[in-house]
Order: sequence, then C-alpha cells, then structure tokens
Amino acid sequence: MDGTTLYSIGELARRTGVPVRTIRFYSDTGVVAPTGRSPAGYRLYDLDALLRLELARTLRELGMDLVTVRRVLESTLSVAEAAAVHAEAVDVQIRTLRLRRSVLRAVAARGSSPEETTLMHRLTRLSGEERRRLTDDFTDDAFGGADGDPAARDMVRAAAPELPDDPTAEQIAAWVELAELLGDEDFRARMGRTAARRADGIPLGVETEAGAELTEYTRRTVTGAREAGIAPDGEEAAPLVDDLVHRYARALARTPDGEFRAWLAERFAPGVPDPRVERYWRLVWCVNGWQVVPGMVPVYPWLVEALRGTATP
Repeated sequence: MDGTTLYSIGELARRTGVPVRTIRFYSDTGVVAPTGRSPAGYRLYDLDALLRLELARTLRELGMDLVTVRRVLESTLSVAEAAAVHAEAVDVQIRTLRLRRSVLRAVAARGSSPEETTLMHRLTRLSGEERRRLTDDFTDDAFGGADGDPAARDMVRAAAPELPDDPTAEQIAAWVELAELLGDEDFRARMGRTAARRADGIPLGVETEAGAELTEYTRRTVTGAREAGIAPDGEEAAPLVDDLVHRYARALARTPDGEFRAWLAERFAPGVPDPRVERYWRLVWCVNGWQVVPGMVPVYPWLVEALRGTATP
C-alpha cells in the first residue's frame, strides 16, 4: 500500500480487523472520514485513513470513549494526555472491582442475608470523601457540645477508619458494623462521655506515676489470672492483689492498707472501657489494618473489681 492508492471499506476491514459496519459508523461520525468515493458511490480510503483507523481501534481496545478518540485523531489531545486520563479512569474501575470482590467474599464467608448483603453493598459504595464525611459528622456530634473535648475530637478524627482499596472480608464486615455505630445517636453520646486516652495508648495517671515496669508487670499478672480463670473476688486472687498493692505502695510511697486499695481502685477506674466504645476501637484497628498491641484495657475491669473487694468500706 502506498500513499496514492485508495481502498474500499472491505479492504480496509481486512487490513485492520475492524468490522465493516464499525468503519461505516466511524465514517458517518467523522472519526475516520473517507478520502473520496468511487464512480459507483462507494467510500474509498487512503493510507492516512488506514493509520487513523488502526489508532482508533487501539484506543478503543484500551477502553477510551469515542469523544476522546476523536480528539486524539483531530490532534486536540495527545495520545499521552489521553492515556493519562484513561489510566486514572481504569484505576477507579479497578478499585471498584476490588471492593465488589471483597463484598462478595464477605457475603460468602458470613452467609449474609439479602438485607445484610444490600447494606454491605450500599455502605461500601460510599466514596472515600463520603466515608470521611460520615466520620467527621460523628466526631463533631460526639464532641461538639459545651462539654466536648477538642483534643479527644482531634484524636478520634486522626484515627478515623480508612477502608483500603482491596479490603479483606473481615475489613468489609468491620466497616459495615462501624458505619452502623457512627450513625447511632446513643453511641455518639457514649463516645463523647468516654475519655479518649485509650485511643492512642496514653497511660493513666497512676501508670505514669508508678512507671512502665510496674505497669507491664501488672498487665502480665492480671492477664495470667484472667487466662487461668481466677475470679477477681475469689480466694486465689487475694495473694496476687496483695502483691500488686504492695508494689504500688512502694512505688508511690504510700501505706498498703484498705484505704490505699480504695484509692488505687479509683485511679484505675477511668481505664475501665465502655464495651461499645472499646468495640469501636477494635473495629477501627481492623478496618485500618493496624496491629492490635496488647495493652491494659482487658486488665482494668478485673483489677478494679479485685481492689474494691478488698478495700476499706
């Protein structure tokens, strides 16, 4: 083929692999205009038309719409520019497909009902901006009152859940449960009343005063007791509590009597979590893919109950 030869629409179809009806459509819409017509009125195409058609086919196979293809062929948009725009669009499609796949896996793993499946699909279709707005509305409402703690609000917002592009089934399930909590007015009130120190591991005042070594010893001791099934008000707990009380008394220069036990219980009491608030943070850790670091949270309820049980009335 040279630059002066003209070819019929059938020949062009054979050389490019583009169906005749598609070439005819491209001709009618001006994407690949014919060079001229035969004496019988049939459309004829030159080498430039062939090259334009091959480029159009390539761009269409890459998923570009006809408007973009036409702009490229008319040189109002370069191939590189068109490719960049289309690559962004493909990225969005990939993220959408990954999220859809994750939802399907979660549904299969959980044996979800039609209602739960619909809810999961609806909540996961929210854009990143919509999910952030949901979290912002929650924090503003929970901490926006006259007694609201700005520092707590900023802490909760900084640790906001961010559903990844390719979440696991567990992250999907956690996000759905979390979204329901964010919209619960009772939970918002609870969150606003609860100290946010457990969100980032800030220790209680008594822990800071007693030191990291004793705090870690307390965690190991109480965790071991809980795992062994020792009740905080049982006889087996008594020597463990006595040991802890004496250690804290030495660290804080206090007398290890019943009054000190009552005082110590009240100092640990703020660490006893609201179950729903604690659940919120567990879900946030799951959605964000954070490693759950063993802390004092499971320790406080057992320790406070044990101290109060042996304190001076």
